[in-house]
Amino acid sequence: MPRLLRKSGDTPRRSFWQRVKDVALRDVGVMVRGGVKQGSLEQLEELLLEADFGVPVTLRLVAEVEDRAKRGKVKSDEEFRSALAEGVDAALRAGNSDPALRLPPGKPAVVLVIGVNGAGKTTFIGKLASKLRGEGKRVMVAAGDTFRAGAIDQLRVWAERTGSEFVGAQAGSDPAAVAFDAIDAAVARGVDVLIVDTAGRLHTSGGLMEELRKVARVIGKRLDGAPHETLLVLDGTIGQNAVVQARTFSEAVPVTGLVVTKLDGTARGGVVVAVHEAIDVPVKFLGVGEAAEDLAPFDPAEFARELLSDE
Repeated sequence: MPRLLRKSGDTPRRSFWQRVKDVALRDVGVMVRGGVKQGSLEQLEELLLEADFGVPVTLRLVAEVEDRAKRGKVKSDEEFRSALAEGVDAALRAGNSDPALRLPPGKPAVVLVIGVNGAGKTTFIGKLASKLRGEGKRVMVAAGDTFRAGAIDQLRVWAERTGSEFVGAQAGSDPAAVAFDAIDAAVARGVDVLIVDTAGRLHTSGGLMEELRKVARVIGKRLDGAPHETLLVLDGTIGQNAVVQARTFSEAVPVTGLVVTKLDGTARGGVVVAVHEAIDVPVKFLGVGEAAEDLAPFDPAEFARELLSDE
């Protein structure tokens, strides 16, 4: 399995955990004698906010560390690391947190993929198609992004690369009509999973968000219970803006899962926790590279370990 978090290029970078140790744990000897100092906790709070955990999660994590320290359970950097890792894991498992794809046994299961421009939707669709094909499923991808130049051709290439079937349309076609026709084709061909792409749209554009609602409505009218998954793809490098996007998209359509892409090292990995906290939707995948196989099913405990690793 690929690493859930990766470093960019060949430039050495201090991990999030190394920065925590440098700033909040300068004197382990003092910690062993008297527990974590208040100043260290304040610095930890600053680091968590800088890493995009958001205010609610940050306050809970700091309170948990403080509580453990008062009970004498944080007397080494490893105990400190464990306290943070367990807090991150617990936050990601709270509420609606099942990372498994909801693919009903009836054919086809429909997965709608949404997000803003440049978040990595098309690449994610290719990776998801590759994963499902590897599980023996018959997959179809539908080019519902009929506006962006080259989007249809880009998705066709991914379909060919992964051995998936493809439904396209003319540029400028009605995306809802494309989705409707794709379901017809998927039913006729006995496809297991249909993945529908959508045009990237700014979350601030009311007209485009209404168009997205239309696509979801049409899919539901054509196939009862569909879309079975609506996956929101978020760019992990944009920090708290990802939380704003998540809230806006989830108000427009019922989002069932999150996909966080472009997580570059651990410096801003806290956004994964913050987004889950904000809309109570499970993180289902992390995009960790460009290859078809670079799609990591989400594991909260593994994510927490990597977030707080020395690398």
